[in-house]
Amino acid sequence: MKSAVAPLAQETPAPALDDVLPLRSDIYIEHGTPMFMRTVLALFAGGFATFALLYCVQPMMPLLSKEFSINAAQSSLILSVATGMLAVGLLITGPISDRIGRKPVMVAALLAAAACTMASALMPSWQGVLVMRALVGLSLSGLAAVAMTYLSEEIHPQHIGLAMGLYIGGNAIGGMSGRLIVGVLIDFVSWHTAMLVIGGLSLIAAAVFWKILPESRNFRARSLHPRSLLDGFTMHFRDAGLPWLFLEGFLLMGAFVTLFNYIGYRLLAEPYHMSQALVGLLSVVYLSGIYSSAKIGALADRLGRRRVLWGTIVLMLAGIALTLLQPLALVLAGMLLFTFGFFGAHSVASSWIGRRALKAKGQASSLYLFSYYAGSSIAGTAGGVFWHLGGWNGIGLFIGALLVGALLIAMKLSKLPPLATQ
Repeated sequence: MKSAVAPLAQETPAPALDDVLPLRSDIYIEHGTPMFMRTVLALFAGGFATFALLYCVQPMMPLLSKEFSINAAQSSLILSVATGMLAVGLLITGPISDRIGRKPVMVAALLAAAACTMASALMPSWQGVLVMRALVGLSLSGLAAVAMTYLSEEIHPQHIGLAMGLYIGGNAIGGMSGRLIVGVLIDFVSWHTAMLVIGGLSLIAAAVFWKILPESRNFRARSLHPRSLLDGFTMHFRDAGLPWLFLEGFLLMGAFVTLFNYIGYRLLAEPYHMSQALVGLLSVVYLSGIYSSAKIGALADRLGRRRVLWGTIVLMLAGIALTLLQPLALVLAGMLLFTFGFFGAHSVASSWIGRRALKAKGQASSLYLFSYYAGSSIAGTAGGVFWHLGGWNGIGLFIGALLVGALLIAMKLSKLPPLATQ
């Protein structure tokens, strides 16, 4: 029987055309062991809660527009303030986890976010709802900033892509479940009740996470001295690849959130006139992301990230092109293909961060995710301008421009030389 952990020196992966980590003598969790299963299940639950809490509000945006007499761009603030505060929080919680540890920060983050979500259901005004949503985002930064770092520290480097893909699969299920549950519920109950349900489910996920996630074995505390933090950020921005990966996260997430922010407005209007519940049910397209995040993550482990990333972005471009057509079947096929490509691309890009960042990994993950959620906040709301100016064709033009930029960056990253083993 294979032991739960093994020294890296006994089985160093062949990096081929990919970036490599320096040889270390730390102990890593290996694939196929009970500890690996506990780890990925815990992070799966954490990813589920994070995306469910963040994106459960997307299907209710048209309803909120009517209830509070606001336009689509204003309604999108219920998501944008959360992702914006999450992005800001990432710059704080990542370095904090470098000092006090990974698991305590992640557990506190999930519990606080679930509590704030339930509190948002009790707010009587639009301003109160936005304040609570901002606190949800700030709380979730504690998990978003640390989960990637935890996996890169604890999982054997040969299996980081698979583990990251399974974690992102939890994100996909959470995003699907949050949208699906709320999208169906608000046809029968108030949005307040729907938010209470999502908050309760996330509390359960937080308890599972707390119970089964193994304690860190390879964590080494770093100083929180401002000079140390500044040195870490400076080092990452001097790297030939990391800044481009940060920008890649911004563009990919901006495109993804824009599509799902405004697709409901299109499908509720003519010629489709779909019900709110049916629009919510379309969140099943996230199932393709659950598959692609793990499958493409494992493929990147074998072939190298530089060979895989650009192809997933091409799939996203093909998907958004299909949504510009009139037949509903083609629109749905486009959403499916777009989602498949996005989660695969995010799996590849996020695991690449852990491979290139040789030091201050928490800061590197924070910078990537800061850009990622800044893309959600900025592009998600900016898309409302294109919606009002050009309808869905305007949205397609906006998303297409973001993805062309992402593709050019992926091609640039494919030409980077591998890091030398130290």
